[in-house]
Amino acid sequence: MIMQGKKGVILGIANKKSIAYGIAKACREQGAEVAITFLNERFEEKLAPVAEELACANRFYPCDVSKPEEIAALRESLARDFGEIDFVVHSIAFAPKEGLSGRFVDISKEAFDIAMDISVYSLIELARELKLVMSNKCSILTLSYYGGVKYIPNYNLMGVAKAALEMTTKYLAEDLGKDGIRVNAISAGPIKTLAAAGIGDFGFMLKWNAAHSPLKQNVTIEQVGNSGMYLLSDLSSGVTGEIHYVDAGFNIMGMPAVEFDENGKPHIAWNGEN
Repeated sequence: MIMQGKKGVILGIANKKSIAYGIAKACREQGAEVAITFLNERFEEKLAPVAEELACANRFYPCDVSKPEEIAALRESLARDFGEIDFVVHSIAFAPKEGLSGRFVDISKEAFDIAMDISVYSLIELARELKLVMSNKCSILTLSYYGGVKYIPNYNLMGVAKAALEMTTKYLAEDLGKDGIRVNAISAGPIKTLAAAGIGDFGFMLKWNAAHSPLKQNVTIEQVGNSGMYLLSDLSSGVTGEIHYVDAGFNIMGMPAVEFDENGKPHIAWNGEN
């Protein structure tokens, strides 16, 4: 029961396929008390059974991070129901559809501003507001992806947002470290989530990752959830400002493995179905 006695809030669960759900489940299994948030009435109805499962139906709060008043209300609810919190999970990202297709050079300033506000600035605003109810051993965790480090087809604007998010993680880690607060990010491999549905050719991305990662597989929300639980627990008390990859090792690869036919012609070595 690694998380026994810990209390925290998890933002960004869309359904049971969400990475945030995997983290919440892992924390609950290790003894933590959790609160979760929902974006709007539609998600409130969808997530009510999840809140019941996580034993937090009475700690189930609205929070649209584009509305500062809802972040302030979340802080007040957490103060009322928990007193103080020991962890925060920020699993929130959004880019308008135009930012995930077409030429990158054609992305509008409006789309850019929306993506950066929801995907990046929301972490800063949450850290600032919720700091008032954080314990002096609080751990903040956000979710990134390899597309913030290297070019990934169709990831476009979200890749730039993830790059900014990773540097925000590092700057917040330094700034909040003096208060005993740690800030880390997980860069998860591609997983079939609601958010991933908006990325073009995502099925090919899954195949490519599985074929060319050292473990020759894709990761699951359970695997990412366990890593998230570790970063939220005291087991990682000496870790902050890190981008922790949970991607079956894909990020270490400099080039795909190749095989050669009888004529010496190279072709990419796929694992599993083509």
